[in-house]
Amino acid sequence: MLRALAAAYPDAHCELDFSTPLELAVATILSAQCTDKRVNEVTPALFARYPTALDYAKADRAELEELIRPTGFFRNKATSLIGLGAAVVERHDGVLPATLDELVKLPGIGRKTANVILGNAFGIPGITVDTHFGRLVRRWGWTDEQDPVKVEQAVGELVPKRDWTMVSHYVIFHGRRVCHARKPACGVCTLAADCPAFGTGPTDPEQAAALVKGPEAAHLLALAGLGAAATEGPGGEE
Repeated sequence: MLRALAAAYPDAHCELDFSTPLELAVATILSAQCTDKRVNEVTPALFARYPTALDYAKADRAELEELIRPTGFFRNKATSLIGLGAAVVERHDGVLPATLDELVKLPGIGRKTANVILGNAFGIPGITVDTHFGRLVRRWGWTDEQDPVKVEQAVGELVPKRDWTMVSHYVIFHGRRVCHARKPACGVCTLAADCPAFGTGPTDPEQAAALVKGPEAAHLLALAGLGAAATEGPGGEE
């Protein structure tokens, strides 16, 4: 299944835009209950206005809230960002730490966010159990666990540690593009032969093709044996 996912998504990556570990931490906090696309629309101005942890610590709350308002829950997120900046300055001399234990002690950063930061900003393998990841690995029978930490541990035992970060990307990409929560595109899924939940969505290739999303749609449909004449997905992200 992992080989099939790697072939389907050779360019799988973190879909939040960032250039520093702090920027990724901020973007991940903003991504709660918000699409990565929307976050990426907000962060250029935000990162320009607050380039350091000290800038967040000293931020004017009203100004910060207005900048991040489009991501939703902006008051809570502003509290997290101001608290994050202050904690990084006070405890780590303004530099975001690179260990799970230290990251999860910072405001706004739980285990999922910490693993995103470790895997993508620091190159330290981590499994990111977001909504897509949890439902797909349960749908596939990799684990029955519901608790994210237990899901992380169960999948970590199945997959070599060096691959943890990429496995997270593969699964999340597949969840956004093909294996949707309510109506997965089973008929064009590269995992169909190995998936115990095959048939949850339409198995007719033409019907399933219309459900495929994202910029990789043509590539995914080609893997399923459908040519350019196949119905194209609507694009975007779930």
